[in-house]
Amino acid sequence: MVTSTRNASRLMIVLKPNHSSTWRNNKLVLLAISVPSLGIAIGFAFLGAWPILPFAGLELAALGSALYYVNWKLQYRHVITLCNERLRIDKGFYAPRQSWEFEREDSSLAVTPESHPWDGPGITLHNRSESVAVGEFLNREDSLELLKLLREEVRVGTHSRPHKVSL
Repeated sequence: MVTSTRNASRLMIVLKPNHSSTWRNNKLVLLAISVPSLGIAIGFAFLGAWPILPFAGLELAALGSALYYVNWKLQYRHVITLCNERLRIDKGFYAPRQSWEFEREDSSLAVTPESHPWDGPGITLHNRSESVAVGEFLNREDSLELLKLLREEVRVGTHSRPHKVSL
């Protein structure tokens, strides 16, 4: 998903993966699965099959852990801030873990066309010494929207041919 905010002196573009469900909905699904699963496990425990309880608990713990991990991975963000003189790229979960800052005059945009019709173009911001790929997790429509926003603000330095993939 691509969102942008513009004011007089800066443009902020936030890139984030698409969410299929919120953390609250994931907890409700876990609860809806836990109640019958634990109910059945407790019923079998009263009938003498008590070893089923730890396995039911492990199963629910594994499901909860998987849901939490996926939700955490979907919190990944790329924030591109374009000011009059600077271009800043921040990447991270919840808070920036990596940051790059380029002079706006020295920065340019590198576009690698998609190798498959479903893929989006590869987008890289770079200066003379560093290059940073942005929006690798975006779908085709979001990648094209990002490319449109960046083309209005940053000059296109290179536009390469798609990579040939041999199988």
